[in-house]
Amino acid sequence: MILKTIRGKTPYYGENCFFADTSVVVGDVVMGRDCSVWYHAIVRGDVNSIQIGDQVNIQDGAVIHATYQKFSTTIGNRVSIGHNAIVHGCTIHDNVLIGMGAIVMDGCVVESKSIIAAGAVVTQGTNVPSGTIFAGVPAKKKKDISVELTKGEIERIVKNYVTYADWFRQ
Repeated sequence: MILKTIRGKTPYYGENCFFADTSVVVGDVVMGRDCSVWYHAIVRGDVNSIQIGDQVNIQDGAVIHATYQKFSTTIGNRVSIGHNAIVHGCTIHDNVLIGMGAIVMDGCVVESKSIIAAGAVVTQGTNVPSGTIFAGVPAKKKKDISVELTKGEIERIVKNYVTYADWFRQ
């Protein structure tokens, strides 16, 4: 793991976090407990702040960044950022799944208990209402999420990644 101070800002992380050997976390990053940053994932707080809650998993190849003097990035609790996803200058509330290869752009707000489908592009300034699935390019609402889907996907993936991180710490 590369942990680097940039412009006088050093990343901070809570208890029980896992960082893969090739992960990079730099600058103004504050991360809660039980988080994981996987292989080749980058959390780059060089140009603006990045706030990350508890039990967040940032999967292989994902990029978390912000926009200089315009958009910081905030990620809530129990969020999964899928492989090769990009989360840039936006706000992600609690209990959200960002699918593999999805892009969430500057000024977007993804409300709680929502899913951004794999490969979706959520364009600048889009608001994703709570309890919805957005998919496509550009991403649009496809349907509302059932309680079963929330438990079966969003909660399951978060719990799995807490377990996977434990495997790697042993």
